[in-house]
Amino acid sequence: MANGLRGRYAVSRNPPDLVKAMKLEFHHINYVSDDVDRMHDFYTNVLGLNDIPQDEFPRTEAKGDLGYSGRIRFATEGVMQMHLAERDFRVAFRNGQVINPVSRGHIAFRTDDLAAFLKILDENGIPYSDYGTAFAKEWHQVFFQDPEGNIIEVHQQVD
Repeated sequence: MANGLRGRYAVSRNPPDLVKAMKLEFHHINYVSDDVDRMHDFYTNVLGLNDIPQDEFPRTEAKGDLGYSGRIRFATEGVMQMHLAERDFRVAFRNGQVINPVSRGHIAFRTDDLAAFLKILDENGIPYSDYGTAFAKEWHQVFFQDPEGNIIEVHQQVD
């Protein structure tokens, strides 16, 4: 159901056994900005979060219109991460996707079984945009929306 449009979801009240069996944990919050350095300065110097060096996040190189070449900085309080990304309103269009994770930002979860998670989205009629490793070399990323249109990422580490 990749590249679908947002709609109303028939979400089951009792999570299937598949949800209970796979690992799903909060990973990061992504905020977007036209001035990433200013945002990073605020979160590290005003709120006291720690910088996470950019070399800890290998990125896939954008090629032509594919991928994402915007600036990204990272910070953490020790558990959760903040990903501060340069706003790009056209990234979904250029990558042949519907959902744009760097227009308004998103929250992100990490799973250990992305295939099982995608099955849950499909079973509940939730459309998603599968970016694969277009943004990060070591993560397979999928983006979808909750019933209010908030963007959610679920990713799995890849070898």
